[in-house]
Amino acid sequence: MGTGECLTQGLPDAGSRSYQRRVADKNIVYFDLETQRSFNDVGGFSHKAKMGISVAVTFSTRRGTYQIYPEGEMEKLGEELIRADLVVGWNHMQFDYPVLQPYVFHTLTEQTLNLDMMVDLEKRLGFRLKLDSVATATLGIGKTADGLDALRWWQEHKKSGDFAPLRKIAEYCAYDVKVTKCVHEYALTRGLLKYDDKKGGIAEVAVDWR
Repeated sequence: MGTGECLTQGLPDAGSRSYQRRVADKNIVYFDLETQRSFNDVGGFSHKAKMGISVAVTFSTRRGTYQIYPEGEMEKLGEELIRADLVVGWNHMQFDYPVLQPYVFHTLTEQTLNLDMMVDLEKRLGFRLKLDSVATATLGIGKTADGLDALRWWQEHKKSGDFAPLRKIAEYCAYDVKVTKCVHEYALTRGLLKYDDKKGGIAEVAVDWR
């Protein structure tokens, strides 16, 4: 999936133009990160701040490119997030921000404007959805790996010092950012998203995101 493909995949030309108009005067930053440790490693969900970050990735609509942040550049990442007109992610308010917070000076939840698509959909539906479920049903695309792969690659990098595993993490994280971006674009142009209803079918949910 190329950088611009999600604008046209399943969307009429008018939908693409509508999306471009709606984001033209905004810097929307799509965001995701990968951790160094699992929940089991740190003693559970309540200890997210101890999980550490291997790589974080953003896509800025103003910049038009992806930005990869290694662990030593988290403060720079925080600056990009607080300067965004809108940060869009998938469970980033409840997971990514708490993991990132120990690295940055700014109080992220208070100093950023956010659309957490998973949280919003949970309010509408009464249950949580995985990004992969929505992306597969809506766009016909899914994840290329999973978080366990990213954790394994991080351990390989730490043991060997080889940057090839770190590059794999960055590519995986960047793809998740791209999927997040494509899902958001679809929602803005169509006013709905699709998801696996767990019964072998596809359900739809209306959204009114701006």
